Amino acid sequence: MLRYEILMLAVPTITQDETKSIESGLDRVFKEGDGTMVSFERWGKYRLAYPVKKNDYGVYFLARFEADDAHKLLEDIKPLFKVKLHEVVMRHIVTALDPEKSLVYQRPQSLEDTPVRERDDVLNKRKIERILSSTKSRSSDEKKPEEKSEKVVEEVAEKVVEEAVEKVKAES
Repeated sequence: MLRYEILMLAVPTITQDETKSIESGLDRVFKEGDGTMVSFERWGKYRLAYPVKKNDYGVYFLARFEADDAHKLLEDIKPLFKVKLHEVVMRHIVTALDPEKSLVYQRPQSLEDTPVRERDDVLNKRKIERILSSTKSRSSDEKKPEEKSEKVVEEVAEKVVEEAVEKVKAES
């Protein structure tokens, strides 16, 4: 038996019912084509490198299957994506897998898996950068000496750190 996988990119607003219809549709096609579904996984929501069908985000799914006559099965999968799932699945790719290799893989963290604290750190960093850029523009307009701008930077950094500490205390 030959192993294949289908990586699908779905719209970011996909519902559980639509997810179940994708899984059941693929399973039905596999059974009709004398294949078996090995796994069907929801990878999660990711930010895309470029918009796809006017969406900046997408939800990835990975389906793995085995089949003896893969050519017929792959021909049966095409209408499923072109006709029935064309509004839900934005892109898909079918890849042949090496039957000797393990099915274990390392996927990147999705937006849903990213801890809140890391996102807050990024937001704080951006906040500091904005404040610093505004103080630099003010200091260049007012022609302040470098010592005063360094003090402003230190004060801003201390203020942001204090806010972060207060927020962590409030959460715990």
